[in-house]
Amino acid sequence: MKIEKITLHHLSMPLVAPFETSFGRATHRECIIVEVQSGGLTGWGECPADADPGYSYETVGTALHILREFIQPLVAGRELADPAAYRDIVSHIRGHPMAKSGLEMALWDLQGKREGRSLKRMLGGARETVAVGVSVGLQSDPAALVDTVAGYTAGGYRRVKLKIKPGRDVGDVRAVRAAFPDLKLQVDANSAYVLDGGADPRNAEALMPLDDLGLLLIEQPLAENDLWDHHKLQQRFETPICLDESIASPRDARQALEMEACRVINIKQSRVGGLVNAVEIHDHCRDRGVPVWCGGMLETGIGRAANLALACLENFTLPGDISATDRYYERDITFERFSLNPDSTIDVPDRPGLGVEVDREALKACTVG
Repeated sequence: MKIEKITLHHLSMPLVAPFETSFGRATHRECIIVEVQSGGLTGWGECPADADPGYSYETVGTALHILREFIQPLVAGRELADPAAYRDIVSHIRGHPMAKSGLEMALWDLQGKREGRSLKRMLGGARETVAVGVSVGLQSDPAALVDTVAGYTAGGYRRVKLKIKPGRDVGDVRAVRAAFPDLKLQVDANSAYVLDGGADPRNAEALMPLDDLGLLLIEQPLAENDLWDHHKLQQRFETPICLDESIASPRDARQALEMEACRVINIKQSRVGGLVNAVEIHDHCRDRGVPVWCGGMLETGIGRAANLALACLENFTLPGDISATDRYYERDITFERFSLNPDSTIDVPDRPGLGVEVDREALKACTVG
């Protein structure tokens, strides 16, 4: 396919409710939508880099810079056999996996539309639905957190992930566990348990009571570049440690498993540089008997469709963070709105490409650049 034109859309979308994690509170979600035209077809991709460098060093600003100044000139006007060829073309650009992933997703969408195949089929997925959960941000106090979780469980979610940070961890989780003794429950620290750039033993000690609360996993407690201290922490816990920010490439995943730094990996295709890398990580974990699940980054319907297609691969055995559209947005930029089924699953699109159609009026309404 010859890449004829690439257009970048910088969006700012209001969230249904504020979302607070260990690194900040958000009322709007920024991202970049990548539009690629080839042979009369349009492919869509999403780069979910945030406005601020809290979750990652990548931001909307850095991603726009890398896409405009380095990736676009390499790809525009070029013939590409497939998305794997694109990975090779941009491999010399150090880092910036989210920027790379946004364009790669659009290429998958184009390829599927050309071939009349869905992304699910192209990746080798077979499931019609994917088990999902919901991520709950920090609340004002444990009672408010329990009320918030109650609302989501009443709405049909059977797995809940709680955001935690020092001082807002064991008490919050105990309150939710007491209220919901049988709920599939996990926690996410987003690397909050560090001090002066290194692991703080006192913070690690504070987490130990979580081991008695029947959690599915404890996600990314320590710094993203701290595999060895995650290894030491995992030795002390019966509960699986799951790595998220630490895994930015297939190499990171291999090293983390060889080091026994975790027992579960959260795969976000945008964080690891795209779907080609995400599938490679999935396959490596499958071959080692390590379960994976699909994390979310408050994606629009474009990124949500890609996540669902990825999460229907066989080794995604834990519920993902791919909540229904109405969890985050009153108005999305796709005509398709993803809904939660009664069994806490979401249907996987099975039309050509990503299987979604962009609402250009909605896209224009939230475009800021």
